[in-house]
Amino acid sequence: MKILRSYLVREMSKPFSGSLLIFTFVLVSSNIIRLIELIITKGIPLLDVGRLFLWQIPSLLSYIFPMAILSAILITLGRLSADLEITAMKASGLNIFHLELPLVLIGLSFSLFSIILNNEIIPYARFASRNIIKQVGLKNPSAYLEPGTFIRSFQNHIVFFYGIEKNILSNVRIYEIQENKPARTIIAKRGEIIASADKGTVKLKLYEGTSDEPNPRDPLRFYKLNFKTYSISLNLPENTEQALDKKPKEMNIQELIEERAKLLKENIDPYPINTEIQKKLSVSFSCLTFVLIGFPLGIISRRGSRSIAFGVSLVVLTGYYLLLAGGEALALQGLVKPVWSMWVANIIVGLTGLILSVYIHEH
Repeated sequence: MKILRSYLVREMSKPFSGSLLIFTFVLVSSNIIRLIELIITKGIPLLDVGRLFLWQIPSLLSYIFPMAILSAILITLGRLSADLEITAMKASGLNIFHLELPLVLIGLSFSLFSIILNNEIIPYARFASRNIIKQVGLKNPSAYLEPGTFIRSFQNHIVFFYGIEKNILSNVRIYEIQENKPARTIIAKRGEIIASADKGTVKLKLYEGTSDEPNPRDPLRFYKLNFKTYSISLNLPENTEQALDKKPKEMNIQELIEERAKLLKENIDPYPINTEIQKKLSVSFSCLTFVLIGFPLGIISRRGSRSIAFGVSLVVLTGYYLLLAGGEALALQGLVKPVWSMWVANIIVGLTGLILSVYIHEH
């Protein structure tokens, strides 16, 4: 058994190295094109672009490792199955799960490393990249409006929104912090950044939303006011050179837990924070998940060609990341708890792999 396991791992090493190089080249090439555009359209010095490129590599590795593992397993087991080596092993009385064990250990090892990668290295690299962009002068009126994070740069206000395109914000939430009073909340489907002569303020024009307004008879209580348009001015801090606020994607789990505690004290629902915590963990275990699904698919395919393996990999990867994105969307909207929605992709793909493995063992 030890010899067979060593043989399987050795056979898998070459396609893994090849897949690693191919996926790295594809993802790096797409990033290089985008960085070249920064040089041409923004006039950013080549040295700064090079620094940006280096800091983006860790984020690419979080996708490259799972894809390379899945493709390598499909190529290796597809060849062994096509050459009837798997059939011979089963005919000799080998339990198919014993053959899967070393691959599971490999997937688990990469998943444990991915926890460090996603929790420590990638957040640090993303924040370093954004600081570089700020340093080289890519500033505009929305420099303090970073999507996907609770922004505390404004006096007495906390701003959160999901996306930005030019000067248009989507799904905007503004919390006005008041001493000894509940936070006043303004919610809008979209908002527009309006040019302001005063450099110390950012003016927003909000559309289609609601605003908490104090009850004249009881200032500690609010009532909801629906609006089609609503204008608000947010005061910037005097020191515009202060450090950028970290997005949830730029925080490690400990920082996210601390941020969640702050939001809870301010009576703000921290569902984006909870979602990011669960996402870091679930994505880290994608390597193990792809081992569980890749093992039976490789045997069933009975093909050893790279094109077939990459095609099957693409289908599995697309399905997995669609499930992950769907779970994240549900969690951010507060429809499903992140502890469930962010693991649905791993559960469905992993269980499918286990069911197929049992089927192969019995047949």
